[in-house]
Amino acid sequence: MTAPALTLPHRRGACPGLSAPMPTGDGLLVRLLPVGTVELGAFRELCAAARRYGNGVVEITSRGSIQIRGLSMASAPHFASTIAALGIAAEDGIPVLSSPLTGLDPDELIDAGALAADVRYALAHSGLAQRLPAKISVSIDGGSTLTLNHLTADVRLCAEASDSGAIFAVSIGGDGESASELGFVVPRDGGAAVLRLLETLVRHGSDARARDVVAKHGASAFRAAIADLVVNRSTEHPPRPSRDPVSVHRLRSGMLACGMSLAFGHADAISLRRLAEAAAAAGAKGLRAAPGRALLIIGLAPQSVPSLLATAEALGFVTRPDDPRRQVIACAGAPICASANIPARAMAPQIAAAIAPHRDGGFKIHISGCAKGCAHPAPAALTVVGTPQGCALVAGGTTRNAPFKIIAADELPTAFAEFADGVHHV
Repeated sequence: MTAPALTLPHRRGACPGLSAPMPTGDGLLVRLLPVGTVELGAFRELCAAARRYGNGVVEITSRGSIQIRGLSMASAPHFASTIAALGIAAEDGIPVLSSPLTGLDPDELIDAGALAADVRYALAHSGLAQRLPAKISVSIDGGSTLTLNHLTADVRLCAEASDSGAIFAVSIGGDGESASELGFVVPRDGGAAVLRLLETLVRHGSDARARDVVAKHGASAFRAAIADLVVNRSTEHPPRPSRDPVSVHRLRSGMLACGMSLAFGHADAISLRRLAEAAAAAGAKGLRAAPGRALLIIGLAPQSVPSLLATAEALGFVTRPDDPRRQVIACAGAPICASANIPARAMAPQIAAAIAPHRDGGFKIHISGCAKGCAHPAPAALTVVGTPQGCALVAGGTTRNAPFKIIAADELPTAFAEFADGVHHV
């Protein structure tokens, strides 16, 4: 197979796909957003290719993308050709995210995966995708207990129960709590609603994001775009409780999915390949990458779960929902990222150990190498921002907010303990 042409994105915020890797501090980075279940054999080969053509570091992002680091101008085309030959179904264009267990979850109200596929097809054949900003995204939540509420998206559909059947709540520019609500549409109009809202967004400029448009102009233009599709919802039903991806999930087939996450969002390709081999030995059918930097091993019998979890834990993966490493969100940091001022990822284990006594308080700590805040754009209890002057501390905000203090990196564990104990209230 001929390797695809290698292009480097120059637009700020461009997404590094297989044929358009992004330069970083440790070489080139490529991103793959799988659609559906990845066969274990294909995943093992992906891990081998990550070592052969990159530096062997594999990441799962907050949106469930797989990132490969350390490629070069010479090796990136060969990596792309290798992955293409594996036949892994993946998105190529505007991310249209669906529930991580879509099509498999017995509690899903609407098949989000099928609708997401229809939207991707429409985007690819309408020319709309080429007119949208690089970081645009669509979230389609089928009402599964593995929700997408925590993800920020420009356009959101979220299935809810009603007396007349499942219905989509439509919103724009935020996550499940902050997005602007536009109304409800029946499932058959979900795709049309998404396309109309994206068309409306494009009319505000090639770099417009829904959140910014709403903040400046309000949501009236978006409401008008889907006014004829909006229906009244019958009696409101209580929302379904959401589940943590790092747990065991029942599937429609009667088998199970076992969720685990990558500590601080990354792992070495050798450990991931060994995990895939252990999953195959346990009888699993494949895996899915999931939002929250998680992996879901699909198709396990109940008796095989304990041994697989033990193996995963021994390999360094996070297998318990209360693991303190899950409270720390860290970007790659310096020297991996050329923009970073601090080694965020290297600092993360020490910070996780420091917050362990306070994890019952639900603290989320975001360690960002620079002010861009790529790993976690949402507010956190404490955000650490790397600056040329040191570590800027932001309470209850994001990297864009003003810090209450700037300290040296070696002061962070003590500063966090003081913050957690209530010394600083901002």
